[in-house]
Amino acid sequence: MTQSTRWFALVGTAALALGACSAEPEPVVTPSPSITPAITAPEVTEAPFEGPEVRGVSSIATALGSSIDVYDAPDGQVQQTVAAEDVLTAPEATPLVFLVKDDADGWLEVYLPVRPNGSTGWVRTGDVTLATTDFSVEVSLVDFELTVFDGQDAVLTTPISVGREDRPTPGGVYYIRELLQPPDPSGVYGPYAYGLSGYSPVLDEFNGGQAVIGLHGTDEPESIGQYVSSGCIRLPNDTITQIVNEVGLPLGTPVLISADAEPLASENA
Repeated sequence: MTQSTRWFALVGTAALALGACSAEPEPVVTPSPSITPAITAPEVTEAPFEGPEVRGVSSIATALGSSIDVYDAPDGQVQQTVAAEDVLTAPEATPLVFLVKDDADGWLEVYLPVRPNGSTGWVRTGDVTLATTDFSVEVSLVDFELTVFDGQDAVLTTPISVGREDRPTPGGVYYIRELLQPPDPSGVYGPYAYGLSGYSPVLDEFNGGQAVIGLHGTDEPESIGQYVSSGCIRLPNDTITQIVNEVGLPLGTPVLISADAEPLASENA
């Protein structure tokens, strides 16, 4: 199990990581200077490259700066620059991380926290540090079930609720980009909310922010096991608290969302 480092941030008024989380527009969570939410980040140490696995070791790249150039191929052209301020709720306190998909002679192909979902690009290994994690998360939309794995071992399984028919939770390969702690643990987002690298397939924005897909608690426990959200995945409050405080998923942890009954498999599985 890869050790993790604690980071801290507040939920911003843009509600970036919580942009598509309920059936109806939700109030924006206002930051409070008296609350210090915890963010779990990978340990920033050099590590050998490992491709993403459904249930195995995955590599996480952390940008050395607050932005990073992304290329269309190794030694290719810059296709875009990903900046923390554009994709994170608290860029001043949260590291800019990416899930690594592949490598090639000083280059890493990474999943990007941008539209369209599933976007990848190449970054220079010299622009990041690498860490590894054995953790992964698998979500079955039809079974309303989320399972956390440590390697091949399921360490936690929980019922969930997911996006309704007109605002579906998108299937695909994602990763945890940030972890936020709302000021009100009994509010609409519960005590914690993970922001994923994916976006709503039908909403351009939500509640004044980007329509980012998240995993979070809920103030409507009766909604668990139903298609009710605007794309986000709701967990019971005690379960997401357990995941944050006891399991300790690092930023960059792969999250594989399947619309099928069978667990989603990756290229490397």
